Amino acid sequence: MKSVLSLSLLILLAAALLRFANLNSIPVFADESIYIRWAQIMKAESTMRFLPLSDGKQPLFMWLVIPFLKIFSDPLLAGRMVSGLAGIGTVAGVGAAAWLIFKNLRTALVASMLWAVLPYAVFFDRLALSDSLMTMFVVWAFCLFFIAVSRLRLDFAMLSGFALGGAWLTKSPAVFALGLLPSLSVFLPKYNRRNIITACGLGFAAGLIAFGMYNILRLGPEFHMIALRNKDYVYPLSRFLNKPLDPLIPHLKDTYSFYLYFITPVGLLLAIWGLFAERKSHLRERLILGLWWLVPVFTQSVIAKTFTARYLLFTAPFACLLVAHALSHIGDRTPRHRLLIAGLALVVIPSLYLDVLYLFRPSDAPLPRIERAGYLEEWTAGTGLASVSSVIRSQAASGPVVVGSEGFFGTPFDALGMYLNDVRNVRVVGVGVWIDSVHEKLISALDENKVFLVVNSSRFHGRPEDLGLKLIGSYPKADPPDRELEFLLFFEVLPRK
Repeated sequence: MKSVLSLSLLILLAAALLRFANLNSIPVFADESIYIRWAQIMKAESTMRFLPLSDGKQPLFMWLVIPFLKIFSDPLLAGRMVSGLAGIGTVAGVGAAAWLIFKNLRTALVASMLWAVLPYAVFFDRLALSDSLMTMFVVWAFCLFFIAVSRLRLDFAMLSGFALGGAWLTKSPAVFALGLLPSLSVFLPKYNRRNIITACGLGFAAGLIAFGMYNILRLGPEFHMIALRNKDYVYPLSRFLNKPLDPLIPHLKDTYSFYLYFITPVGLLLAIWGLFAERKSHLRERLILGLWWLVPVFTQSVIAKTFTARYLLFTAPFACLLVAHALSHIGDRTPRHRLLIAGLALVVIPSLYLDVLYLFRPSDAPLPRIERAGYLEEWTAGTGLASVSSVIRSQAASGPVVVGSEGFFGTPFDALGMYLNDVRNVRVVGVGVWIDSVHEKLISALDENKVFLVVNSSRFHGRPEDLGLKLIGSYPKADPPDRELEFLLFFEVLPRK
């Protein structure tokens, strides 16, 4: 038992190291800057605690970032700490789920070890996005309701409801977990009328608690925006009836790419093998894991307008459980579980290689094309913004500063506001996304302020010398394979002669 405890602690330690070491290796992403900026505003003004509702976002992640902003001076580090801690909670949850489902300690340790190192988990647990937090809540809702139905326990059903409520207060896709919860009734100890009625009551209790928690958001004045903004991300049912394969096929191809990169090729093969290759061994367990893995994948593939890997993060733990089961089943067929060790190495070693790249050389890490473009190459990647903010901070020590920013949200606008939140005499103003002249707001500020302009090279259309701009810094982003290299350009706006 001591060896099991020691190995469990070692897994958690490895998970923490991979999630917290060199945490700012990846530049700030657009959505990260928005969420952290919201948290800063909510921290400063208590009447704005439901600010994310204005954009149709649930606020739990931002609420949890607020206390970390009091601990860490770097706001990006504060936001990413929340995701990292949630990721460690998911490592523990995946191990607990494996033990509950398969009643095998080896499988539980393998599952938690896999989730500790899989690139899918490590990459997103290092970003200040709400997906890691929702994933943790979904996994624990699964575990707690499994205990509730298998042991007919109301207290665990209530705890599952709280976990579901936490997920729903984090992101709308938590409704998938709510809808799939009744499937766990297959684990009832006996199928008779009394137990079935009890299971219905347990599900009702869990759902009622989750619904009650979600409706806390009605205290905010813009609760209705969640439903309105959700429509911006999904197609209506009529589109599926008219074009059933569009966007289904393109999105399934993207899903394959996500899993191939983030779970590794061997891991993906093992997940499929764990789901389909065995005959009657653990049939119920494998079917339930398949439902929790694939139903959200196919549903989102049918209805989603935008589709990225983080939208499927909460499905990946159930694929991971199938990988762990497959490895344990294979290992049982060989002396001293040699195939288990070999299969585990084929997943863990490539995963650790990618993890190390995420920590120290993210631009060299192989990523799905859409992910690399968004996080490292395009305007959404905040390369150089921390350095620019440091220069502006030093300039503000000698007088007021106005910073013109490309756009009005995300990077660089919200990222500059995030980094410079505590500098009272710096004002960040948006000046549009097509920069071919110096905006009048910047020109008029020249009399009493130092004025700067921050813009991505793809949005800048002009000659700096003709516009009265002095280039202070140029920060290259990751090199794209299919277009020109993007730079973050940092200009000083010179006084007019």
